[in-house]
Amino acid sequence: MLNIARINDEYVSAEHFVKLLKLDNKFQHLAEQLVLDKLMVHAAKKQGIAVSTAEVQEKVDQFRRVEGLHRAADTMRFLEDLGITLDEFEAYMSETLYQEKMLAQITSPESIQEYFRLHSPRFDSVEISHVVVSSEGKAREMLAYLAEEPAAFAEMAREHSLASDSRDSGGHIGRMTRGSMPDEMEAKVFNARPGALLGPFTADEGLTYEVVRVDALHPARLDEATTRDVRKRLIEEWLRARAQEHVVEVL
Repeated sequence: MLNIARINDEYVSAEHFVKLLKLDNKFQHLAEQLVLDKLMVHAAKKQGIAVSTAEVQEKVDQFRRVEGLHRAADTMRFLEDLGITLDEFEAYMSETLYQEKMLAQITSPESIQEYFRLHSPRFDSVEISHVVVSSEGKAREMLAYLAEEPAAFAEMAREHSLASDSRDSGGHIGRMTRGSMPDEMEAKVFNARPGALLGPFTADEGLTYEVVRVDALHPARLDEATTRDVRKRLIEEWLRARAQEHVVEVL
């Protein structure tokens, strides 16, 4: 049995460690990342992506510099302490290069731009504020009052809203993207003009009601935040497609 730690005379086994990760809900994420890494290696090799000996050596040298392993003896001692052979270490570096090259292909600037061009409405965003109250009747009263006194929205939110996370800011929630709010609300919010009052919408499984004001509409732009989102979506879609080509099971 492989042990990974010792406290006096008590040993912690790898099996026990895995069970702890599962209990802490950390195992699934780590296992999924491992599967993603392996799928990228398989796909890179299948597509004929090459990793040269020189590239592996450069990767190894970069690792040694980061870890402060200036001499070959230091590297060997480092690997020995980890229980890893030099061949295993170089294989790991090789797989890392395959992953990096595959990831660069999946999320190339051209792929990001094309995905954004085809799906740009997904990345529209809207700024909204809301007032949350305990009944539909109160929400309708709030709507009627604010229709007459729109400038009182922030004051009404501070005085009456049940939403503690936005109450102090006058009900301001901030920027929301498509898919981040209930369908009924999203459909109305993204088709409204700035300043529009909408609702009431049910929240908290019908326990509360929201009055929403549209503060601003932001058409999609391929800025830094959107680029990060597109990269994430490209990877997720690629992974779903690859998972259908392989037998993948987290044990």
